[in-house]
Amino acid sequence: MTAANRFFPIDPADEGMWIGLGVSALRIALILLATWIAAKLLHRAIGRLLIERHPERFRLQPRRVQTVGRLLNNTVSYCIYFVAFLLILGEFDISLAPLLAGAGIAGLAIGFGAQSLVKDVISGLFILLEDPFGVGDEVKIGSYKGKVEMIGLRTTRIRSWTGEVHIIPNGQINDVTNYSLHNSLAVVDVEVEGDVNLERAMAVIGETARQLRSDHVVREPEVLGVVAASASSATVRVVAECKPNTHEEVARSLNVLIRRALNELRTLPEG
Repeated sequence: MTAANRFFPIDPADEGMWIGLGVSALRIALILLATWIAAKLLHRAIGRLLIERHPERFRLQPRRVQTVGRLLNNTVSYCIYFVAFLLILGEFDISLAPLLAGAGIAGLAIGFGAQSLVKDVISGLFILLEDPFGVGDEVKIGSYKGKVEMIGLRTTRIRSWTGEVHIIPNGQINDVTNYSLHNSLAVVDVEVEGDVNLERAMAVIGETARQLRSDHVVREPEVLGVVAASASSATVRVVAECKPNTHEEVARSLNVLIRRALNELRTLPEG
């Protein structure tokens, strides 16, 4: 017996063995080919799902589309290649039961030890996919309100208008109020003293409000009327539709203009 036969007990004259090896090699080639085709088809489907959607869904963060696409492509590739690896091992008559059992035990242990991390990552993935808010949006998450600075797979970071930075795990994001999706409404309640003619004051308030010049206002301010009244005063409400998250600035400007006009009205004689 030669040295080669001692280490590799293969009989070159065994025709059945060579046929078996050829069939196994053909099966492995088919497995690799099927894996490559499946990966290509799924990657194309993911690309169509993310890229060919309505552009308004990605109005603020088009880079998030690419991030999600790469993440899904990598996940799909890993799953397909893992299945292909197991099938190829089966062609070499390697028992897969101990391998799968070990992987299941390891996965179970990791799952129990990192439940909160898995929850945060899954929630972050759904935030990226569903796009309830984006970077730059003004939002309220729980008791925190501010501008979104970063959205990650595990955490979301927002900065309040006073400068505090809040880092919130994605798994704890249950209720979100987004102030940046639609136009907002600036509401100004003006108190008119009892010694001022109410009809005249409302006319002055309406005329003054319509003089407001702001790029944030999308519809001319209007006076809704008296919303509260007492023996000494009446409250007149003025509203103005403005761009998202600009209602506070518009309300401050209206307050200044209307208060100045009412002060001038008090100094004019009745007529």
